[in-house]
Amino acid sequence: LARIKLNVMCQIVGLNVCMSGSALSCEECLIIHPSCAWCAQEKFGSARTLMSRCDLRQNLQKRGCEAHHMESPRSSTKVVKSEPLSSKGSGPTQYDVIQIMPQKISLSLRPGDQTSFKVQVRQVEDYPVDLYYLMDLSLSMKDDLDTIRNLGTKLADEMRKLTSNFRLGFGSFVDKNMSPFSYTARKYQDNPCNGYKLFPSCVPSFGFRHLLSLTDKVDRFNEEVQKQMVSRNRDAPEGGFDAILQAAVCKERIGWRKEAFHLLVFATDDVPHLALDGKLGGLVQPHDGECHMNEKNEYSGSTNMDYPSLALLGEKLAANNIYLIFAVTKRLYVIYKNFTALIPGTTVEILDQDSKNIIQLIVNAYNSIRSKVELTVWDQPEDLSLSFTATCQDGQPLPGLRKCADLKIGDTVSFDVSIDARGCPAPGTQQSFTIKPVGFKDRLEVSVDYRCACGCTDQTQANSTHCSSIGQYTCGICHCDPGYLGARCECQEGEAGSMYLSACRQAEGMQICGGRGECSCNQCLCYESEFGKIYGTFCECDDFSCARHKGILCSGHGECHCGECKCHAGYIGDNCNCSTDTSSCVSDDGQICSGRGSCACGRCQCTEPGAFGDTCEKCPTCPDACGTKRECIECRLFSSGRLSDNQTCQRLCKDEIITVETLKTDDPNAVLCLYKTENECVMKFTYSEHANGMSVLTALKEPECGAAPDAMTVLLAVVGSILLVGIVLLAIWKLVITVHDRREFARFQSARSRARYEMASNPLYKQPISNDYVETDFSMYSKSYNGAAH
Repeated sequence: LARIKLNVMCQIVGLNVCMSGSALSCEECLIIHPSCAWCAQEKFGSARTLMSRCDLRQNLQKRGCEAHHMESPRSSTKVVKSEPLSSKGSGPTQYDVIQIMPQKISLSLRPGDQTSFKVQVRQVEDYPVDLYYLMDLSLSMKDDLDTIRNLGTKLADEMRKLTSNFRLGFGSFVDKNMSPFSYTARKYQDNPCNGYKLFPSCVPSFGFRHLLSLTDKVDRFNEEVQKQMVSRNRDAPEGGFDAILQAAVCKERIGWRKEAFHLLVFATDDVPHLALDGKLGGLVQPHDGECHMNEKNEYSGSTNMDYPSLALLGEKLAANNIYLIFAVTKRLYVIYKNFTALIPGTTVEILDQDSKNIIQLIVNAYNSIRSKVELTVWDQPEDLSLSFTATCQDGQPLPGLRKCADLKIGDTVSFDVSIDARGCPAPGTQQSFTIKPVGFKDRLEVSVDYRCACGCTDQTQANSTHCSSIGQYTCGICHCDPGYLGARCECQEGEAGSMYLSACRQAEGMQICGGRGECSCNQCLCYESEFGKIYGTFCECDDFSCARHKGILCSGHGECHCGECKCHAGYIGDNCNCSTDTSSCVSDDGQICSGRGSCACGRCQCTEPGAFGDTCEKCPTCPDACGTKRECIECRLFSSGRLSDNQTCQRLCKDEIITVETLKTDDPNAVLCLYKTENECVMKFTYSEHANGMSVLTALKEPECGAAPDAMTVLLAVVGSILLVGIVLLAIWKLVITVHDRREFARFQSARSRARYEMASNPLYKQPISNDYVETDFSMYSKSYNGAAH
């Protein structure tokens, strides 16, 4: 379907990648593009041009080329060996356990024509386990040594709950017994602790000592540990990486079984020496990655070679299918966590100061390792491009991922692997590579051959009559002998005439052969150029006049055809510098750029304000920041929420979570998040991004829940409130009445005072007359009135 769309698109825009190429033979045509086909039919096309035989398949059919004369091979996949996956690891069939299917396939690849195949992986139940315990015996680990003296029996009991076939081994290390790494003065040769008051006696320093080969007799482990004494080195770093490499490559001495799960536990309380540190002691020879164990089972190259590099460690651990578990103290966790990103198949766990949690640590690490499947590719040829799509337990395809997590023992996961070739190697070249899960002995072997040759070349005719008996007839065209040219070798070089010149001009008035060639026998013979190849009917094309990126033609990811870059599969752009692969943009939750940006040229361009990070996964100020981190808080701290149900918590939530009793909210770079739990409590946490790129969540150990109010207390409070309000109202009423009464009394008193004044001093006022006087006067008046009347 994609090929059909491409062909339609090419026709719409007027571009035909097959015709615009410089194909002068069938093989050259096949390399241009997987949609190109070559017509080997004898009578076909124009006699004037050779490129007309290379075209899209449907165009050749329209122009009369019969299907059986077309050369257009396709990439194909053939399963060579595919035995079914096993379900159990121990028992009579343990030597034939199969955990990957298929086991062998064969690919035939045409450049640019992608093909794919499916790989299934299953971690079987009850698989045998070999565990080698590698311990730091420097002086600071004395209390740890005392703790593990009976480790063998207890560890075996726990591991036999997980597998019925368990073996245990033991080895120890300190550091190179040379200056400046250890005490080398004469008085310290037999006892480096000489004069050290806290611990006056210890054994001489050593690089690595293999003490017990892997065995199912765990009592021997206890016996060997009982014999051990600590030593003392001068500097803080230890020589543990020397010991890891020897434990990995000395397979016969250690006793690693091919059909077992290999665990190497590395217990220490300090940082390791790395490559180039040995130069401080004059060791300039790099580590050769080989086994150097003497008859005393001690590392004999300790004082001859430098410490191994991280790359060398990763290579040897992977080659021997060994999972490395760093058991380190809390202060070293971040350092060793960074190592795990550089060494495939490693994990890190926090070890208590006295190693009292070592058994649970190993069990947890084992369960964590067994819950993951990750594919690696070995010996991949440079001209092959591989892409993976994982389908884990939820059944959803995850493009760009080659890893599944949160698995249970016995789960089966699948991976779709797409592969295409970017070019053709020398004829007859066969290549191969291997796909294997990290830590597994099982592998898928893939052999590759290339379909770069045309079948019509098997019918080549020398001195053919089709070529005037002076040329070789191959795939419908003539390859003329030296000194001859023409479609049928009918002309000799040097012949020229005016009748031929017009056929060598692209248009009237233009230069003959574009000024980049000579016209001979009705054809342009293009000049040679120190920059590349000039070609075309009128020498109008070349393979060097294309866009460049950083000085590289077509960025090295395409071919230059007639001034235009034809990009390889997976690249676009004028100069092919832009990758279409989005796997590097896929965030842990399976989204492109975490849903906060777009993927351009294989890199995320964050469009959400405040978002940053390789996949825009960091965004403290985004609206969904608190909601996203809330789900991680719920599943990591309380095993609840949406992520807990689909078992994706460990895959999606990788941030560091710190729990505290009291949450500090004064950090300006931290975002405070709150949410209400199912119990109506409030959970608080802060989200911040450190300068080292790590996301840190600081959360309360428990949500804040308010205590329920007491019913009697509420009742008394209500009654008391009512009484109090009543009393207050009465007091106010009494106050108002009192004020009013006093005002009225004052007015009354004022009126009385005015009345007293009027009676005492008013000139119009007369004292009232007594009753007797009034009656006499009245009687006199009456008599006078009566007399007058008469």
